[in-house]
Amino acid sequence: MGSLFTLSLILLSSISLTLSSSEAQKIKSARLLDLLIRDYTFKTYDPYVRTGTLHNVHLPANFSGITVDTARFRCGSLRRYGAQVKEFHLGIGVSVTPCAERVMVVAQNLGYNWSSIYYANYDLSGYQLVSPILGLLAYNAGTDVNFSNPFEVGIQALENPITIDFKNITRVNNELGATRPLCASFEGDGKVTLAKEASPYICVAKRHGHFGLVIEKPSPVQLRKKVSRWKVVVGSTVGCAIGAFLLGLLLVAMLVKVKKRTRVEEMERRAYEEEALQLISNVGCFKLHTIPNCQQAYMGTHFKLSKPISPPNQG
Repeated sequence: MGSLFTLSLILLSSISLTLSSSEAQKIKSARLLDLLIRDYTFKTYDPYVRTGTLHNVHLPANFSGITVDTARFRCGSLRRYGAQVKEFHLGIGVSVTPCAERVMVVAQNLGYNWSSIYYANYDLSGYQLVSPILGLLAYNAGTDVNFSNPFEVGIQALENPITIDFKNITRVNNELGATRPLCASFEGDGKVTLAKEASPYICVAKRHGHFGLVIEKPSPVQLRKKVSRWKVVVGSTVGCAIGAFLLGLLLVAMLVKVKKRTRVEEMERRAYEEEALQLISNVGCFKLHTIPNCQQAYMGTHFKLSKPISPPNQG
């Protein structure tokens, strides 16, 4: 009877997780996303994994882009030695409450797509994310751990703060210039706390939660200046290119016109010279009887005379 009841619980949990997977893309709540990740984490939980060993959680395809890693620690050892869980470094003196024996530390990387949920759940007006959201959560992991009823525990840094390293996951943006991002801490009550970086792309925290890097959005005036500058550069380049092209066409047209005019003038000059020469020749040889030499030359070239023309009588 007991085994049948346990099997029923397992089947119901599997069906619930399957339905949740099909609705994953419709999730709009950051808290609901944490609960679903928790359920999948405990579903794949192996109680025989060595303490302090990092374990990657395989999420359904609907949660692509999210990476989850877990590690189990003894509460006393975690307080004495600290730990490194992915991008989170828990320093010596960290406290877990309540903790009976062991704690499961969960490190989330929501990626850029799923991090957009935080725009809908928190007031980020005037800012934009330049890193994925990183989450640090902890759950009970004692001998009585049951994936159907895990509960969350708190992590507090009493001596050394928790550090979050964003160096290898932050989107490089050349437009930032000298602007440094701010560390954003997303509280459970919907508040966002902003603070300066401890060092480039390194943030610090006193407790568990979700964290990210943000920058101030440029003002409309700055955007207009950037757009105007871009328009001026592009417009000047295009204008110069069009001007050079039109100037080239004008020079070619002028050259063709000059050549054509020169050719016409040359033809007119030749025609005028030929006409003048012909006119002079005709006028000079019009009265052949007065010019014997011209008569002889003209008749020799145009007619073959049977007898020479006698010159007119003189006197």
